Amino acid sequence: MANILSTEKQSIAISMLCEGNSIRSVERMTGIHRDTIMRLGVRVGNACDKLMDETMRELPCERIEADEIWGFIGKKQRTVNEEDSPDKGDVWTFVAIDPETKAVPSFLVGKRDYECTDRFISDVERRMKNRIQLSTDGLQHYHHAVEEAFGGDVDYGQIVKTYRSQESEGRYSPPAIERTTRTALVGDPDHICTSIVERQNLTMRMHCRRLTRLTNAFSKKLENFKAAVALHFAYYNFAKVHSSVRMTPAMALGVVPSLWKVEDLVGLTSP
Repeated sequence: MANILSTEKQSIAISMLCEGNSIRSVERMTGIHRDTIMRLGVRVGNACDKLMDETMRELPCERIEADEIWGFIGKKQRTVNEEDSPDKGDVWTFVAIDPETKAVPSFLVGKRDYECTDRFISDVERRMKNRIQLSTDGLQHYHHAVEEAFGGDVDYGQIVKTYRSQESEGRYSPPAIERTTRTALVGDPDHICTSIVERQNLTMRMHCRRLTRLTNAFSKKLENFKAAVALHFAYYNFAKVHSSVRMTPAMALGVVPSLWKVEDLVGLTSP
């Protein structure tokens, strides 16, 4: 790859992917073949996954909000048949966010089952250096996973939102919230909320083209989807200034001292 594209060209292509452009639109704007863009995105994305794993440790977070965002590989779950690969169908990205610094210390791509929920919550626990307050939605797997990972050393609560029927709404209009129920499950959580992580889901759909709704930009391979998600979160944490904290989330969290450039993410793949 390094012999084919200059670092500048690679950085331009990666910047476009990180800002929500599709692979074919990047191809049209840069003249780089789509297969080359695909391989570059996967290579840099895998390096970003390693970066996140190595740097997001011993974090001084006080509160964490967690949620899951839906996507699919190849086809939606209702059209999957017995001949399809196990990777086909619905895929969920579990996301944890620090509402103070807006940093995303942990994420996991997988199925919305207990195994993946347990792996995700265990990963969150390993990255914290002090007791946290954790908020999630009402997914039933969370409670047991939190008890397994944290024991009693956490303040944990769930928030469940009940929405009105959409019969009188337009097809794509978001339903109105009818009722919100907050339940303390472990310890003494005093601020059970998932608003910030739900807003992060919107940011992710805007900047990660594979998650944009009602398009044909979905992933065909799970490996490519995971690399795209890792690339998004590394760009979001290290190279994108967040307006509310006036620096990158990684800087606000104290993980790095200065702003990264996309060239730095591309440079992670250098031998």
